[in-house]
Amino acid sequence: MSQSLIAVSLSQKLFKSNNGVLAFFAASPSTSSISRSRSLSFFSQNQKKQNPLTVIKPTRVSLSSSQTTMGGENPQNDAGMDAVQRRLMFDDECILVDENDRVVGHDSKYNCHLMEKIDSENLLHRAFSVFLFNSKYELLLQQRSATKVTFPLVWTNTCCSHPLYRESELIEENALGVRNAAQRKLLDELGIPAEDVPVDQFTPLGRILYKAPSDGKWGEHELDYLLFTVGDVNLHPNPDEVADVKYVTRDQLKELLRKADAGEEGLKLSPWFRLVVDNFLFKWWDHLEQGTLGEVIDMKTIHKLT
Repeated sequence: MSQSLIAVSLSQKLFKSNNGVLAFFAASPSTSSISRSRSLSFFSQNQKKQNPLTVIKPTRVSLSSSQTTMGGENPQNDAGMDAVQRRLMFDDECILVDENDRVVGHDSKYNCHLMEKIDSENLLHRAFSVFLFNSKYELLLQQRSATKVTFPLVWTNTCCSHPLYRESELIEENALGVRNAAQRKLLDELGIPAEDVPVDQFTPLGRILYKAPSDGKWGEHELDYLLFTVGDVNLHPNPDEVADVKYVTRDQLKELLRKADAGEEGLKLSPWFRLVVDNFLFKWWDHLEQGTLGEVIDMKTIHKLT
């Protein structure tokens, strides 16, 4: 079998953002159910150090299905999983990275969220968290749907997901791949049209690395890009992804935090959102309103939070 660099669907759609930048969006690569071989990518040991502003294109190698049986993809073990979430779990290929955010391969969303594999293989994948504010500088929150595999019905920031292992979302220069993915998922989850959230209006502020179990089986281990954007948007939440949405002021968010800490109303917050709130959010929110957000951008540091 020949080796390829990046498997990208031929059914790409061409999107032109408001600033004239062309971004390519590929349909998710299809996967079979049980017999699907797991694909991992590794850099050649002799590969020269990449310029951090270039696209990293690792070599792809295929492993036999016999090497993926322990805790791996077995749809028969998850017959009760929601059909939409099941499709995403097996079709979406997350980007595997090391703790310095260097791409080392890719694997299914399913495998990347199994705590057994996270712990035994230290699987770490790239992610993003969008914080969208309206023109009154109120923050849009979402409550994750009851059918989500990880952290169902918790409240979190506007949109949290993963760039996929496809050409348009592997672009590392100015975190363009992550911003492309954020625009895609805002449409998928919240029905926000691309023209309402141009990619050039996302501001990457920093990166965090964290691990958080959801239950005995599922969890997260992510290197998460934190993106701010401001705009009044059209919302049409997808019920397969989102149970509820609300805009909050600082004081309203603080009241949500108090209720979550007190265990009132069954209110729960996602662990990554709580980490951002506790370490960065309110300071960044102040700078956003003051027009000085550029002063707090730090894309060199990877904050390891627990």
